[in-house]
Amino acid sequence: MKKTNVGSRLALYPMPVTVVGTMDGDKPEWLQIDHVGIIGHNRILVSMFQKHHTNPAIKNSGKLSINLVDRDLLPKADYVGSVSGEKVDKSEVFDFHIGEGGTPVIEASPLTMECDVVEMFEIEGFDNFICSISNTYVSDDALDENGHIDYTKLNLVLFEMPTYSYLEMGPVIGKCMKMH
Repeated sequence: MKKTNVGSRLALYPMPVTVVGTMDGDKPEWLQIDHVGIIGHNRILVSMFQKHHTNPAIKNSGKLSINLVDRDLLPKADYVGSVSGEKVDKSEVFDFHIGEGGTPVIEASPLTMECDVVEMFEIEGFDNFICSISNTYVSDDALDENGHIDYTKLNLVLFEMPTYSYLEMGPVIGKCMKMH
């Protein structure tokens, strides 16, 4: 297979489309971001451009929710990622409730993780929040007969950065450690 060096490019896309929620006083603050990563079995990294209006609310509360996005939720998610909370009140875009961990949970999201920020650091214009997961809420129709998450039932949307495109998650193509 011939390969071409395309330079120093971040090429880990596509990533799950997520809407971060946090409370700003008594109102929820929403922002679509797609820079969320796993850094352990109970830790995730949320990386957000420092100029986002949502960042100070996360710093003040020390909590956030990660709401995964399916096809039905995508237009609203795209909207909260396209307009600034500094200019537009996005608090009423989603129906939500406050989860047990004190964060806003989007009712229509098929999977939401409530998180506590355990560490913060800055890198090249981005605020990075290392979070522990306190609660995970999954729609009942996305659980299998053993109560485990069946990701094929979530119909999650993925984001691909270079073309700013949304993709659908595909079918299962094999089982890990059984492909040899």
